[in-house]
Amino acid sequence: MTTASTGTASRVDLISAESRAEIDRWIAKYPPDQKRSAVMAALRIVQDQNKGHLTTELMDAVAEYLEMPPVAVYEVATFYSMYELEPVGRHKICVCTNISCMLRGSDEVVAHLQERLGIGLGETTADGRFTLKEVECLGACVEAPMFQIGQTYYGNLTPEKIDEILEGLD
Repeated sequence: MTTASTGTASRVDLISAESRAEIDRWIAKYPPDQKRSAVMAALRIVQDQNKGHLTTELMDAVAEYLEMPPVAVYEVATFYSMYELEPVGRHKICVCTNISCMLRGSDEVVAHLQERLGIGLGETTADGRFTLKEVECLGACVEAPMFQIGQTYYGNLTPEKIDEILEGLD
């Protein structure tokens, strides 16, 4: 795709055809004049396309595709903890440390993961396999303490259960 006025490549070309088709399915859920409502889904889609993180160029491409100011896309990407602006490990472990999880042992979960992986919160293992991230709430308080890896929630965590989960990952 090129822009008519300049003949230069559009930023939208950074978004794969498959990702654009998926974004279009989200856009279709909203009134035609509200396509910017699909911004959260679009950011998730291009983040997945880019191995788990967003770049300024990709956020600009989303802004162009949804016909919205880039700053509005940046605001969304920097507000929500589900978006990553730096590369992450193959397995991003999002540990809930909100009140329910804290009361049920999230501090011990974090300590065990830090010791086991040799990294702190917000860090990635040297081999690029794991990133450890603290998140405010994953909305699964009934299974506290818990964490999320990819799209899967793991609850009622103990050190033994954590070790079993980690050993089962590629």
